[in-house]
Amino acid sequence: MASATSTAFPPTEPLSVQTGRLPWRKTFIALSVPNFRIWTTGNILAMTAGWTQRIAQDWLVLELTGSATAVGITVAMQFAPMLFFGLLGGVLVDRHSKRMLMVITQALFAVLSLGLAVLTIAGVVEAWHVFAIAFATGLVTVVDNPARQVIVTELVGQKNLRNAISINSSVFQLAGMIGPAIAGVLLLTVGAGPAFVINGVACLTVIVMLGMLRTGQMTRVAPSPRAKGQLREGLRYAVAKPTILYPVILIAVFAVFGLTMPVLLASYAADVFDVGPGGYGLFNSMVAVGALTGALLSTRRASIRLRTIVVGIGLTGLLQAAAGLMPSIALFSATLVTVGVASLLFLTAANSLVQMSSNISVRGRVMSLYVLVLLGGQAIGGPLMGLVIENFGAHVGMVVSGGVPLVAAGVIALVLARRGQLRLQVRTGRFVPSVQIASRV
Repeated sequence: MASATSTAFPPTEPLSVQTGRLPWRKTFIALSVPNFRIWTTGNILAMTAGWTQRIAQDWLVLELTGSATAVGITVAMQFAPMLFFGLLGGVLVDRHSKRMLMVITQALFAVLSLGLAVLTIAGVVEAWHVFAIAFATGLVTVVDNPARQVIVTELVGQKNLRNAISINSSVFQLAGMIGPAIAGVLLLTVGAGPAFVINGVACLTVIVMLGMLRTGQMTRVAPSPRAKGQLREGLRYAVAKPTILYPVILIAVFAVFGLTMPVLLASYAADVFDVGPGGYGLFNSMVAVGALTGALLSTRRASIRLRTIVVGIGLTGLLQAAAGLMPSIALFSATLVTVGVASLLFLTAANSLVQMSSNISVRGRVMSLYVLVLLGGQAIGGPLMGLVIENFGAHVGMVVSGGVPLVAAGVIALVLARRGQLRLQVRTGRFVPSVQIASRV
């Protein structure tokens, strides 16, 4: 009797993907697909509103409690469900229509956001209300996030998938630049409540945009039939592929330590530079400016290999640690821009390599693992970095947030070198020798 793995996951065939560097006129080639244009329009609105809510939510908790640890707990509540249920979300995504799942998740997001808005505007909101709504939002994200990742393949097909992933990242970072600025204005003028209203309305708008998709033009993926052991099979598939396993490991480390910016920047705004909510929005916008630049640069990539991931997280960690040593607002803000560029180049490379290394029939489960470590890691990292900041200060917290990923990059590089999958090449140039990292996978 054939194993379930062999029947469910036929060998991955060569993918019809865009290779080579695109000409400038085709930097956004995935947007030539009508469905992807509709999706991207809705995504810009939703992501901008989501960033607005996240910044307002974190600052609201800081105002209610005066504690960086409480902000970390808010982050943990929102991302903790991924740790416990993330892989199950991937199974659901592989079994059901991604579009219909997202209609349901966006409706639930709208209810939660508008509920938090009512509590805040009525003046009765307490920290535990925010924690509870953040946790419920995290439960919905268990299904929404892997569905959001996988539906892109159905919208654009395999050929332009890498470009579509980069555009999605550009949208997220553009929203990350605009959303915090909007949140800063709202917090200074009318408070956090309207930010939550905006997010609720945006979620309802996304439902309308999903209804506008032309299903006949989508590359539909046949749902995986119900079977025992699908979760284990997905994990075995991921562990067996170095181009999935190592990026996931590095993403996990980066999520715990490097993606704790809300906690770190809230502390820098409140305690280090004393610039209040406006400064908090500014710092987040500086990261987003760099990240948007990185996302646009990522659309120009000709190829992605394991060395891209290893070098990317190492450089990001180095820059983030350096930010913790900056003595002034100007230098700190400038370094945040470079952190944004490097982190986005790393994250889009990891996302692309994992998606394009996985068979379409199991991609939902693979991406649920990816999202689990990406978001679940932040659930651990939020309160952890909050404790580091409260005991050792924001400067030490920022250095640790970059230093640990830098060390992880070195460890993975050594592991790959020992296995012959990564090596240093020394080439003698005309004037100076150069050292390059080469990989076989």
